[in-house]
Amino acid sequence: MASVVTSRVLSYFLTNSELKPRSRVRVQSVSGSDSKGLPSDSVQMNGASLTGEEEKNGVLIDRGIREKEKTGGRADAWNASLKCGVEKKCVKDVISSHLDVLWDDGYGTKTVKDYFEEAKEMIRPDGGPPRWFCPVECGQPLKDSPVLLFCPGLDGVGSALALHHKALGKVFEVRCLHIPVRDRTPFEGLVTIVEKTVRLEHASSPSKPIYLLGDSFGGCLVLAIAARNPEIDLVVILANPATSFDRSQLQPLFPLSEAWPDGLYNAMPYLLSFIMGDPVKMARVNIDHRLPRRLQIEQLFQNLIALLPCLSDLADIVPKDTLIWKLKLLKSAASYTNSRIHAVKAEVLVLSSGNDYMLPSGDEAQRLKSSLKNCTVRYFKDNGHTILLEDGVNLLTVIKGTGKYRRSRTINFVTDFVPPSMSEFKYGNDELVGLLSFATGSAMFSTLDDGKIVKGLHGVPNEGPVLFVGNHMLMGLEVCSLVLEFLRERKIMVRGVAHPVVLGEREWVSSPEFSFTDWMKVMGAVPVTASNLFKLLSTKSHVLLYPGGARESLHHRGEEYRLFWPDQQEFVRMAARFGATIVPFGTVGEDDIAELVLDYNDLMKIPVLNDYIRNATSSSIRIRDKSKGEVANQELHLPGLLPKLPGRFYFLFGKPIATKGRKEEILEDRENAKQLYLHIKSEVEGCIAYLLKKREEDPYRNIVDRTVYHALHSPLHEVPAFDP
Repeated sequence: MASVVTSRVLSYFLTNSELKPRSRVRVQSVSGSDSKGLPSDSVQMNGASLTGEEEKNGVLIDRGIREKEKTGGRADAWNASLKCGVEKKCVKDVISSHLDVLWDDGYGTKTVKDYFEEAKEMIRPDGGPPRWFCPVECGQPLKDSPVLLFCPGLDGVGSALALHHKALGKVFEVRCLHIPVRDRTPFEGLVTIVEKTVRLEHASSPSKPIYLLGDSFGGCLVLAIAARNPEIDLVVILANPATSFDRSQLQPLFPLSEAWPDGLYNAMPYLLSFIMGDPVKMARVNIDHRLPRRLQIEQLFQNLIALLPCLSDLADIVPKDTLIWKLKLLKSAASYTNSRIHAVKAEVLVLSSGNDYMLPSGDEAQRLKSSLKNCTVRYFKDNGHTILLEDGVNLLTVIKGTGKYRRSRTINFVTDFVPPSMSEFKYGNDELVGLLSFATGSAMFSTLDDGKIVKGLHGVPNEGPVLFVGNHMLMGLEVCSLVLEFLRERKIMVRGVAHPVVLGEREWVSSPEFSFTDWMKVMGAVPVTASNLFKLLSTKSHVLLYPGGARESLHHRGEEYRLFWPDQQEFVRMAARFGATIVPFGTVGEDDIAELVLDYNDLMKIPVLNDYIRNATSSSIRIRDKSKGEVANQELHLPGLLPKLPGRFYFLFGKPIATKGRKEEILEDRENAKQLYLHIKSEVEGCIAYLLKKREEDPYRNIVDRTVYHALHSPLHEVPAFDP
C-alpha cells in the first residue's frame, strides 16, 4: 500500500537535509496499515512545544524540516515555515474525491489583521534563505488536486493568501514562498529556486497542470518561470503583476527612499497602506452584506480601528534597507521578465485593479493580453494593489468562473467541476440576482409519484441521474431562480447546459469584469454538447435541458409559452442509456415581468443594427443545422423589453418518468423513443397550461402584496401562492 507520504514528498522535504531530526513522528498510510516513522527532534515551533490545539484536520504539514541543498556554498531552500522544529500531522484514512454542495470555503472568516499577525511571527530573523511552506489552514486537498505555488509581492512574507487558504486548500496543494526580510537573493536566484520546484513537480506528475500564482513582484517571478519552461503545462495567475514597474506612477519618488530619514521611516507604513491597498476594502472582508446598513457601518468602523495598529508592523515587514533592496529587485525583475515574455506559452489569468495607485495595472493587463497567446483578464474596478487582501475578490471563485480550474491537461466540465460554496451561494442569491428574485418571488410546485401536486420540490428525485426537461421563458430569465431554489431547498446541484456563445469569452470587451457569464460557470453551467450531456448523466448528475434552446428563449411576439422542439428525440435515448429519471416541467411568468416590444423581425428592419445581428449570428457557433426545422433558427439578438410592475414566476415539475429498465425498449425501437418524447412534450405543455390557469388564484401574484406579506410574516421564499 502506498503511504500518504510518497517518495516525491519525502524528497521534497528531506533530500540532502543536513539537519536530521532525532525523535519519531508517525505518518499514517492511506490504507490504514502500519504507519511509518520519520526521525525528528522534539516537536516545537519557535521554541515552544506544539499543543493538541494545533493538531487538527489530519493534515500532513511541514513547518520545520529543512531541506538544505548547497549551491555555491549557500542553501537554496529550507522547506520550512520559519524556526527549527517539526510539526507533522497524520492524514485522514480516506482522502475525499469530491466536495459537498454548499461547502464551507472560509471566505470572510479571515481578514487582513490575520495577515499581519502571521507576518509578525514569520519575519523573525533565522538566517535562512527563501523557502516553501504549507499553510496549516489549507488542510487536506481533494484527491488528485494540482499543486499551486504562490510567489509573494514586495513584502516577501508569503501569507498574502490568508483570506483564501481554506478555499484554495480544498482543491490545490498550496505551497507559499517565504523570502526572509534580510535575504538578498538576486532575482535570478529566486527564479532558480522556483524553477527547481516546478520541474520536480512536473517530473512527478507530468499529466497534471502546475499553478503558479504571482502577486505583484511574484507576477514577474512566475512569468519568468513560464518563459523558461514552455514545455511544462502551467496555469499562471497574475495579481497586479509588477511587469509594469518601469511605468509606475511612483517612479519619481523611488530614489527618495534612500534619503528618507531613519527617524521618520516609521511614518512610511501609513503612507504605503493607502498607496498599496484600499483600507476600507480590506476592512469590509468579514462584514455580512445582509446586515442592516447601520450595522455594516458600525462593523466597518470597528474593523478600521482594529486595523490601524497593524499598519505600524509594515515598518518591520519591510524595513528601510529591505525596501531599498526590494525596489532594486523589482526593477531587475521587470526587466528580466519583459525581455522573455514572448516565450510564454502557458495559460494566463490576469487580475487587474482599477484603483491601483502603485502600478498602472489596468494598462498592463491590456498589454499582457495582446502580448500573450492565451491570456484572460478580469478587471476589478474598485480594488487596490493588494487585491488578494481586499473584499470582493474570492480567488477560487474567479478561477472557477473563468474556467481555469482543471486536474489534467484539458478541462473536463464534469469531473473538474467544484460545486458552489455557501459563500458563493449567498453572494449569488443576495447580490447577483437578489433584485430579480425579489421581483419575481418564484413559487415552486412538484408532483409526487402518486400524481399529487405539492408546494415545494419534494416530488423531485434526490438521487441521480435526473434530466429536467422544460420550456425556456424569454431570455432564459427563469434559470437563476430554478438553480438557486434547488440549492436552497434541497441542496441539489442542477447542472444546466447552455449555448456556447453564452459561456464564451467576451473578446470585444477591453477590460472585462467578473460577470454574470462567469457566475453561470460557478453555478455549474456547461456548453451544450452531446459529450457533456453524456458525461453528466454518467456521473448521476441532475441536468437541466431546454430542447427549444435559443429559438425558444428569443421567441417573437405572440409566441409566449410555445414550444420549439426539434423532431429528433436524442435526449430521450441518452437518458434511457443511463437509466435516468426524466422530470418534465413548465414555467410561466414572463408576461408578468415585461412586455416584448421589439422582437427579431422588428430589429431586422433597423439599418446598421440588422447588419450587426447578421454578423453576430454568422460568426457564432451553430449547434443545430437548418434541417432540424424552426428550432435551428438561432438568430442571436437582444429583444426590446418594456418592464411591467412585476408579477411572479411559477414552476411546476411534473410526475417523474423512469427510464431505468427500459434501455433496450427505447434504444432499439425508435418508435417507442418517439412516443416517450411526445409524452414528455405533452407533459411540459400540460404544466404550462396548469400554471397559467392556477396563477389567477394566487393572492400574492402582485409584488406589492408579496412585499407586505414578506415584511409582516415570513422570508420571501415562504410567501404562499395558490393551493395546488
